[in-house]
Amino acid sequence: VQLQASGGGLVQAGGSLRLSCAASGRTFSSYAMGWFRQAPGQEREFVAHISWTGKGTYYADSVKGRFAISRDNAKNTVYLQMNSLKPEDTAVYYCAARHLTKATMTFTRGSYDYWGQGTLVTVSS
Repeated sequence: VQLQASGGGLVQAGGSLRLSCAASGRTFSSYAMGWFRQAPGQEREFVAHISWTGKGTYYADSVKGRFAISRDNAKNTVYLQMNSLKPEDTAVYYCAARHLTKATMTFTRGSYDYWGQGTLVTVSS
């Protein structure tokens, strides 16, 4: 599966952005999806995950209550709605995918098999 992230940009603190990740192929519904981010000079970190059914969502503590992940299998797209943005949310955001047969509840970088190219989010103070 090929992934294309979009929707990044410059926003003031307290503002909102919605990221999208479009997937190619006809089996998008068979993949669990995740969002990660990487700030300059830092490791790539987990942000959010949604199961292949869309019924299970998981978040990093740093974004819980502010970000929401969702998916539209008819459009082969996963979204990340980001509200109440903070300067520390500034990073390149990446979407990732793993097949439903990969039975794991870990959200490490290595547990995902496919990655998009990233979209830059900059939050000004």
